[in-house]
Amino acid sequence: MLASSRILLVDDTPENLDVLSAILEDLGCKLIVATNGERAIELAHKQHPDLILLDVMMPGMNGFEVCNLLKADAGTADIPIIFVTARTDDISVGFSVGGSDYISKPINADEVRARVRHQLERKALLNELQILNKELEQKVRERTSELTIANRQLREEINERRYMQDRLNYLATHDFVTRLHNRSALEAHVCSLLSHLQTGDNKASFLLIDIDRFRVINESCGCIAGDELLRQFSDSITGLLSREDFFARIGSDKFAIATQSTDVDKSEHLAALILQHIKNFTFIWQEREFKLIASIALVPLNRDIVSFDQVMLMADEVLFLAKREGRGLIRSYNEATKRSSDDKENINWAQRLVDANHNKLFRAYFQLIQDFFPDTTQPRKIRIETLIRMLDPTHNRLIPPAEFIGPAERLHLIPELDKWMIEEVLTLLSQHKDLLAGIKTVSMNLSALSLREPHFADHIIELINKHNVPASMINFEITETEAITNLDVANEFMSRLHELGCFFSLDDFGSGFASYAYLHTLAFDTLKIDGIFVRDMDREPHHYAMVKAIVEMAQSLNKEVVAEFVETPEVTEKLKALNVRWGQGFLFHKPEELSYQSLLNHLPS
Repeated sequence: MLASSRILLVDDTPENLDVLSAILEDLGCKLIVATNGERAIELAHKQHPDLILLDVMMPGMNGFEVCNLLKADAGTADIPIIFVTARTDDISVGFSVGGSDYISKPINADEVRARVRHQLERKALLNELQILNKELEQKVRERTSELTIANRQLREEINERRYMQDRLNYLATHDFVTRLHNRSALEAHVCSLLSHLQTGDNKASFLLIDIDRFRVINESCGCIAGDELLRQFSDSITGLLSREDFFARIGSDKFAIATQSTDVDKSEHLAALILQHIKNFTFIWQEREFKLIASIALVPLNRDIVSFDQVMLMADEVLFLAKREGRGLIRSYNEATKRSSDDKENINWAQRLVDANHNKLFRAYFQLIQDFFPDTTQPRKIRIETLIRMLDPTHNRLIPPAEFIGPAERLHLIPELDKWMIEEVLTLLSQHKDLLAGIKTVSMNLSALSLREPHFADHIIELINKHNVPASMINFEITETEAITNLDVANEFMSRLHELGCFFSLDDFGSGFASYAYLHTLAFDTLKIDGIFVRDMDREPHHYAMVKAIVEMAQSLNKEVVAEFVETPEVTEKLKALNVRWGQGFLFHKPEELSYQSLLNHLPS
């Protein structure tokens, strides 16, 4: 069956295609190769493969766009697609656009073969079912006259058809490794529970379990050992549950339980029982013993929760806090909410950020950048950096970015904030053209996550052209709170905006992710020295030495330097002595709300 199958491999990296081809060679399948999305769509229509292995991150058309186009075409909609990705965040997106499965990078040969066999067998079952349906219809017409014999044969074929349908339904709602329910089945069950909660007095809870050491076993002993561990683990946990509990595997090392317990204490008792069982659980493989550690998030379900996605966001947030506090812990949503409130860190950042965006609670502020050596022969122009704040209407205060930027990046909402700021700034400048003559540069922060967004550069270019603001005024500061994982994508992004006339700064230089590597790989125009070194460089010799080294390196590369957190005259003099031209900090200007009048007040008269 496998030998006659055709598999389309789609990846823009030849090395990845070679690896996949070598892994799948012993299956005897016919392999078809495409190096970009457009070619993949063309081959899918011509060859009609039985399975597609599709890379997510590709130049031009990415994997998700290719999948959308294939699923929208009746001729290719039934071809199963396995996404190949290094990012766990891509998994849920892949399923939402119609993907059938996923393979994690770095590629594990056993995992690839197992998932490919599973999808090919499932496809063969579907084809077999279609053939059976056609044969059944034909036989019914031909044997109408032979009622006795035909009825007996018909019953046999109907039973076979029902068996195939039941088998397909099972495969569609169950994880093939553990035989537990899968994410799709869990979502349907939780939605049904939430619906009943809206109309009745029922109570329910949701438990999210994360096995912390699964990857160690999977990578040290192999995929087969990892699958056996998952089977043993799921079987042992199933023995602790009642018939009403819904147990599912929703990720490589994540499990979920939806329980209809009428008492929250019983759900907490179940969580404690599961955690203790995991601590006592020993996995033995080839005479080696492994112990497991797990973190558990408990979310009581109520009428305020209206979707499965909301449940998962809440559980993920609780799980994040539980793992940050230490491994092997149970944390409930109510407990985490109270604790985060005491620590001024609200657990429900997902809902708060979405609501803030919807209710227009974000505010744009700005801070002047001081020129230490102004050119008196040229008209004076100001440089500013825009800063985002979030209004908290409940406590009537402005939330600083240090509190909400981290959650926004973790929840992948930061690109929306970056888009909001760009739109806000360009709209103000386009409405007040008289400001343009007095402003040299407007710097805006961009998260590394935004660089990964498809068409983000197109969006920026469209806004600049729409508002007719000179691109040479715009400087984007790439923040390093998240690593730039795809340097090729980042290079393309920066090149397109450089061609338009924009500039780029590497923010927080010296303390971020691989700053020096970025400096040699990406075309930054300016370095912003992290304020942690600048603030006390007049008193801390090590920090002074760090600043001096960065300045000398930047000067050798002919790049401008901006020092952040300049708060004292002594620091200013130290920076001037190093020939640093630009400084930014409370000594010169405290951030104020961005408006036409506030900018006008700082323009040279």
